[in-house]
Parts: sequence; C-alpha cells; structure tokens
Amino acid sequence: MKYVHTNLIAKDWKALSKFYQKVFNCKPLGNRRNLSGEWLKQLTGLENITITGEHLSLPGYRGESPTLEIFSYSFPIQTEKHINSFGFSHIAFQVDDVETTANLILNEGGALLGEIVEKDYGDMGIGVFAYATDLEGNYIELQSWK
Repeated sequence: MKYVHTNLIAKDWKALSKFYQKVFNCKPLGNRRNLSGEWLKQLTGLENITITGEHLSLPGYRGESPTLEIFSYSFPIQTEKHINSFGFSHIAFQVDDVETTANLILNEGGALLGEIVEKDYGDMGIGVFAYATDLEGNYIELQSWK
C-alpha cells in the first residue's frame, strides 16, 4: 500500500498549477488529463462531465508519487469552506524560510490567513508556521524548523 496523490479541484487548473510550480517548485508529471465518457459517469455519478488537469510532482520526492493532482470539472459545485471546516483542511510544505515563501505566495495572488508565528517545541526545535491560501482559496500550511 502507498499514498498516491492529493486532489485539488480548481476553477482554473492551469493557473492553479502554475501557482504551485512557481511557489513550491512542483513539476508537471506525465500527460495532461482530459477525461470524459461513460466510465467517468459510472465512477462519479455525474452526467456529461469532463475533467481536465494534470499531476504535479511534489518537492522532496523522487519518482511518480505522491503527486498534487489539480483538476477542473466542467460542472463544478461551489461550497463555502473555512480552515476549521470538517474534512480535508490544508496541505503543508516544509520550506527554508516561511516569510520568504509567504511573500512569494502574496506575489502570486495568494493570501496569508493569520500571522507568521514561532513555537518552541523543546527537543524538536523551534517551528515557524503560517497558514496561507493559494489563488483559489485552498489552505496551505508553511513550516520551517530551527
């Protein structure tokens, strides 16, 4: 058994993919997806749906997985979400410098959720953390350790 990918459903998968490539140095992996047909209806329970997008390799991993899968549906459903909503909350990246990465996120159309904070974890070291959002509002945790 192995973990394979995390999926983000995007309003604009190309723009969101470029965001993760620029900010976190993710790289496109494999062919772009353009999925449709009866098998997709059977899988999703959705009529006449098309899914487009691509997989991105994640920094710090070699090979084919895990990946960040960024897809757009031809008929998305929008729901309101918050950092403390039930279900998947955020993806986390360990970075060299939280402030530098936070500024890059801001420059690429994202936002900070709160402030950059430091927490002393004793033997584990001092963690520096921030919550941010990508350009579509998905939550990202940034962390570095001293």
